[in-house]
Amino acid sequence: MTSPFVPENDKNILEVLAAYELPASLVGAVRYGQGHINDTFCLLCQPQEGDCIRYILQGLSSAAFPEPEKLMENFIGITSYLRDKVTAAGGDPMRETLSLVKTKDGKDYYTDTSGKLWRLTPFIENTDCFQSATPELFEASARAFGNFQYMLQGYPAETLHETIANFHNTEDRYAKFEAALKADKLGRAKDIADEIKFVTDRKADCSVALEALRQGKLPLRVTHNDTKLNNILIDRDTHEGICVIDLDTTMPGLSMNDFGDSIRFGANHSKEDEKDLSKVNFDIELYEVYVRGFLEGAKGSLTEAELEYLPWGARLMTLECGIRFLTDYLDGDHYFRIHYPEQNLDRCRTQFKLVRDMEEQFEAMNAVVKKYA
Repeated sequence: MTSPFVPENDKNILEVLAAYELPASLVGAVRYGQGHINDTFCLLCQPQEGDCIRYILQGLSSAAFPEPEKLMENFIGITSYLRDKVTAAGGDPMRETLSLVKTKDGKDYYTDTSGKLWRLTPFIENTDCFQSATPELFEASARAFGNFQYMLQGYPAETLHETIANFHNTEDRYAKFEAALKADKLGRAKDIADEIKFVTDRKADCSVALEALRQGKLPLRVTHNDTKLNNILIDRDTHEGICVIDLDTTMPGLSMNDFGDSIRFGANHSKEDEKDLSKVNFDIELYEVYVRGFLEGAKGSLTEAELEYLPWGARLMTLECGIRFLTDYLDGDHYFRIHYPEQNLDRCRTQFKLVRDMEEQFEAMNAVVKKYA
């Protein structure tokens, strides 16, 4: 193992690599993927005979995840549970869930001298990770995320740590918006009266899901909380979603939120910061594609109330995202990376346009769920 195989400015991973017993000579370590949070590398190990063996090495972001040990407790518990379920069903646990390579001293992860936590996982070969969806891929991802709910229905969600506090607490998101509006650090509020009114008119909506949880209508479940297409590995032979990845935000939550975030992300054809709102439209046909796949994957594991609240999940996750963009705009653009001054404002407007479309088509959205329930 020598430094020429390590990318420039990433020499610290030599310390991490030394903690692992790799099965063959390391011939490469290259940055991998399109994620913006963790440091991710693909390791290439070449045995004397046969194909190259690949691994994914990830260093967790301490800024995003200040308690990485708790995150890893979640990761280990969930993947161990899934491995047992996949094995019992006659599947391949090395392809259908993530697994960890232990360090030389038998630990599940390594913490370097700077305090950063690293994990090593086998690369799941013969799969692809897509950034944009065809209807077929969107439905495949829906089946995979629905199956994620099905497989984990017996896991005690209350034992999981919150890796990001109040992540989908829409009431808390609204309170943060009100605080940013009151502070108005940059004097921007006077120019965005329409956007502010859009949010304040929907204050009651922000309590819909949480009130249902408090009343016991909705069960607490293990939820992924970042259900985008690019967090599914698609098998090249079957074109089905074979493995759910990026489990760092997996924590206690509501099934409607996982469903809703997928709809927010995938049931439209516009850019996230599209300025021309005439191009931003909720696509009820893509919504139906996702409902069909999600409920097929969930295999009847959702309660009647959860089914009833799925359309609300789409509305609330989209509204919450728009509120977050608007809050960051009022607060000075500290959370979401921007490339021009009004980008967060444009982002919030696209989300609010989608919310308005969903409100207008809400009866149809409910009918779609009933069709496949």
